[in-house]
Amino acid sequence: MQLAMVQERIVPFDGLDPAYLDRGIYFGDGVYEVVRSYNGRIFALEEHLERFANSLAGIGMRGVDIEHIRSRVRRAFDAAEILDAKIYFHITRGSELRNHVADDNLEPNFFMTVTEASDSTEEKTKGISVSTHPDWRWKRCDIKSLNLLPNVLARLDAARKGCAEAILVDDVGLITEGASSSFMAIIGQTLQTAPLTANILPSITRNFIVKAAPDITLRVVEESLTPDRAREADELLIAATTEDIVPVVQFDNETIGGGKPGKYTRLLMQRFREFV
Repeated sequence: MQLAMVQERIVPFDGLDPAYLDRGIYFGDGVYEVVRSYNGRIFALEEHLERFANSLAGIGMRGVDIEHIRSRVRRAFDAAEILDAKIYFHITRGSELRNHVADDNLEPNFFMTVTEASDSTEEKTKGISVSTHPDWRWKRCDIKSLNLLPNVLARLDAARKGCAEAILVDDVGLITEGASSSFMAIIGQTLQTAPLTANILPSITRNFIVKAAPDITLRVVEESLTPDRAREADELLIAATTEDIVPVVQFDNETIGGGKPGKYTRLLMQRFREFV
C-alpha cells in the first residue's frame, strides 16, 4: 500500500491532500510575484504581471491565463480591504507523485496571500546596515522562481550579524544584488548598479530609479561594483517592492556617508513617493 506520513500521522495516498505532492515543495518548480498597494491602489500591476509571464515562459509553463491572474489579484485585494497591502502569489507546475519529469497534463496550482505591508519608515529615516555574502544562487535569477534557499541562507547570515539585508557577491568578486533587493551606489553624480543579465532580477523599483535618476542630475552607469568600491561610495541604497527605496548607511561594518541617508537617496525616495 502506498502511504505518506505527515508529522506523526500515517495517511494512505488516496486520502492525502494534493498540497503535499506539490512540485513547488519537491523541486521549487514554480514562479512567484509580490505586488504592493498604496492607499487602496495596486502599484505597477501590469509591470509585475509582465515579469510574471516572462518567468512562466522561462520555466516552460504554458496554459496560464494572465488575464485570469489579474482578475484573481484584484478580486482578492478588493475582498481584503487593506489599503496598504502586500500581495504575494505563485504558480507551481502541479501536484503528482515525485518525479523530475512532470506529467504534461498536470493542472497548475495557484496560491495567493494579501497581508498588511510592513512599515519601513524607521529604516528609511535612519538607513540600514548590510553585509556581503557569497552568491550561491542558480544561473537564471532573471526568472523569479521559488528556488530561494540561497537567498534565505544569505539573509539568515545577515540577521545574525545584525544586518537588514545581505548583498550577494559572485565568484569573480562582483556584487550582483541583494538577497531580496536591488543594490545601487551613488559615487559623485553617478548612480551605479549591475546591468540586467541572467543573474539579476529585473526589479520594478530598480526600473523606476534608473528612469528617475537623470531628473535629479544623476548619470546612470549599469556596471557591476566590487565590495571595495561600494565601501568608498558616497551613498548606497537598496530597492524592493515591499520596501521601496531604503538608504544603506553601513556596509560590512564600514560607515557610509557619515552614517546618514544621503542627499540623492532622499531625493529618489521623495520622487518615488510623489510617483505612487
